[in-house]
Amino acid sequence: MEEKEFGLNDVVEMKKPHPCGVNRWKIIRMGMDIRIKCEGCSHSVMIPRREFSRKMKKVLVKHEE
Repeated sequence: MEEKEFGLNDVVEMKKPHPCGVNRWKIIRMGMDIRIKCEGCSHSVMIPRREFSRKMKKVLVKHEE
């Protein structure tokens, strides 16, 4: 399995959409846990890095440094 590349402030697509209907999430904190914020309703969720890597489908927008 390939290692997915993602960084702070990237916009990602998860395998399942948020209940609000949007499937775009912005990474707002990285560490052992990753906090992502829904682009539709601004709800934020914190999930373990391992679980995030498993549930992330792809990076939609790469953040430019």
